[in-house]
Amino acid sequence: MSDPLQLLADEGVSIWLDDLSRDRIESGELAGWIDRGIVGVTTNPAIFEAALRESEQYGAQLREFAQLGMGTADAARILTSWDVRAACDVLRPVHTATGGVDGYVSLEVDPAW
Repeated sequence: MSDPLQLLADEGVSIWLDDLSRDRIESGELAGWIDRGIVGVTTNPAIFEAALRESEQYGAQLREFAQLGMGTADAARILTSWDVRAACDVLRPVHTATGGVDGYVSLEVDPAW
């Protein structure tokens, strides 16, 4: 049986993953999803909060930020920005192959940023 994601992609559907985390990026899981036809990723404060809570990947940076006396909002902005940039790097081949039609990361942000 064919992969349903690939079948949709073959029909021209742009499929986005609504779940970004450093674990997905660094483990190669995001790249695996892209190989199956995912062409973009979305994230938002709730998704990012879950990633922070469920992963050990952020611990060292969070401890460093705490030692520097950095506030929660600044720490979240920096960590989120790192993850989004890293996801963009993984999605770059999609962006290039589609001439910029796909291969993006969508980030819902606090308007105060």
